[in-house]
Amino acid sequence: MKTLILLAKAAIGFVWLVLLVNIFHPFPGVAAMALYIMTGFLLMMHGLQMLIFIGAFGDKIKMSRWEKWSILIFGIFSLLDIRRKHMM
Repeated sequence: MKTLILLAKAAIGFVWLVLLVNIFHPFPGVAAMALYIMTGFLLMMHGLQMLIFIGAFGDKIKMSRWEKWSILIFGIFSLLDIRRKHMM
């Protein structure tokens, strides 16, 4: 399970890399606009996951600062990793 979570985090990291490259050096045509929308959506969804998780479990488990920010970056895969570390 740990290997699969690590692979999924690497995949999400690659997605973030493509989205950030698009911000600084936009892809030609309509692709740039689609990637801008996907960047906003991904940031909004992972931010919502982070706020909900910290609001629900922030006082029950002790998380490091990196674990809190990793939810914003990796989303559900970070939540699965935090669950494996703290709740099992």
